Amino acid sequence: MLSSTTASSSASSHPYRPASPCASRPRLRPVLAMAGSDDPRAAPARSVAVVGAGVSGLAAAYRLRKSGVNVTVFEAADRAGGKIRTNSEGGFLWDEGANTMTEGELEASRLIDDLGLQDRQQYPNSQHKRYIVKDGAPALIPSDPISLMKSSVLSTKSKLALFLEPFLYKKSKTRNSGKVSDGHLSESVGSFFERHFGREVVDYLIDPFVAGTSAGDPESLSIRHAFPALWNLERKYGSIIVGAILSKLTAKGDPVKTGSDSSGKRRNRRASFSFHGGMQSLINALHNEVGDDNVKLGTEVLSLACTFDGLPATGGWSISVDSKDAGSKDLVKNQTFDAVIMTAPLSNVQRMKFGKCGAPFVLDFLPKVDYLPLSLMVTAFKKEDVKKPLEGFGVLIPYKEQQKHGLKTLGTLFSSMMFPDRAPDDQYLYTTFVGGSHNRDLAGAPTSILKQLVTSDLKKLLGVEGQPTFVKHIYWRNAFPLYDRDYNSVLEAIEKMEHNLPGFFYAGNNKDGLAVGNVIASGSKAADLAISYLESRTKHNYSH
Repeated sequence: MLSSTTASSSASSHPYRPASPCASRPRLRPVLAMAGSDDPRAAPARSVAVVGAGVSGLAAAYRLRKSGVNVTVFEAADRAGGKIRTNSEGGFLWDEGANTMTEGELEASRLIDDLGLQDRQQYPNSQHKRYIVKDGAPALIPSDPISLMKSSVLSTKSKLALFLEPFLYKKSKTRNSGKVSDGHLSESVGSFFERHFGREVVDYLIDPFVAGTSAGDPESLSIRHAFPALWNLERKYGSIIVGAILSKLTAKGDPVKTGSDSSGKRRNRRASFSFHGGMQSLINALHNEVGDDNVKLGTEVLSLACTFDGLPATGGWSISVDSKDAGSKDLVKNQTFDAVIMTAPLSNVQRMKFGKCGAPFVLDFLPKVDYLPLSLMVTAFKKEDVKKPLEGFGVLIPYKEQQKHGLKTLGTLFSSMMFPDRAPDDQYLYTTFVGGSHNRDLAGAPTSILKQLVTSDLKKLLGVEGQPTFVKHIYWRNAFPLYDRDYNSVLEAIEKMEHNLPGFFYAGNNKDGLAVGNVIASGSKAADLAISYLESRTKHNYSH
């Protein structure tokens, strides 16, 4: 949405997990490489089923293919990409899901390099100019201490709280001992930031940020799961600000942490970007590398059966699918694989039938996940009809401002200000978000109603006149899983599945964060774990 979340979760334990799956880039496993050789002693080629062709599933499939593993990706929809989708019409180009990403995760940088997409990266104009609404009007968000002092976004009291935080929050022996109270484990994002910086910071900086990145709200979100890096900084240093500074100093000189490429050139891993042609360019490149024949679109997974409980011979998983494609009748039959990477949302997983060793494997331990609904309204206006155009990335609307001034939207991206080639020269293109945690019912409103609400908000904030010249409405019923204060039960359930089903690995935004970079990393790490698992089986069989 308006910026990239840093949410991620620590990997769960698994009998075949390496000690540190993300510590180094995996080499092509020599045992797996033998699988495709002419050596009569070579083990049979290994195969993995990937369920879901979103970016996490495609990233997993790509990593597996590079390591010499046979991959089949099953996708129930008639297109790959999940919630990454770009469309165009009448000289306009817009994204219908994720609009930008960052290279905050090392796996994202490596994937872009491997796919040769560096030349297609498109960085927004004036991306550091981002606005929030204060007193009914857009105000520039301060980006450094000097601009913060001059800004009217926060009161003098809140500015003082920010500068005093390093002195008020010192390192605690209790926090650093590993003994964490239940209250601290389940603390909300709102409570966490209010303790450190005061309520105004929560209302005017944190609230719009979490709404713009996850459609959530500070009181519902878990700090531990939505912002694990900050949660860990507090445990280690006490002060968030001190921790951030020390972590940055520690990272200097480390090419992995600073994002330097192989030539030593420094990369800004926090900068938001898209691609020429939109975010779909990433999906198209991945799909092409995985291979069209290996991605089965319109194919729903009905059941998965684990047929062993240990380290047997080839083919420990049987998967039954149903295909909409009349030319793929063979897909209806059961297929066997050595491992499975599941990237479908947990709400979809709960509808699948699982078996283990001939008996049903009931998923009644999977808790219900709360998904947030969201509508995207893409609108365009003649430039002459926008009386107060703003240069920059976009504007976020704190919930407090929505209540005070009758605003109904979460925020708006200045799409053609960021990327001028996405609209005709005489028009401005905007992408506005409606719904989320505070306005669930509004997300599902008819297009005509949402058009009125968006036009009204843009009139108040940007001075638009008249009606839009172009309108597109995209509704996501389950836009994001809510990382609420009970979300640890979800992660524990995922871990239970992985532990009890040999060769089963889970990836995606239900586990490792919501941002595009997070789900790429999630899929890549799941592939690494699957490779380690296959290697352990191959060595076991080869030794016997």
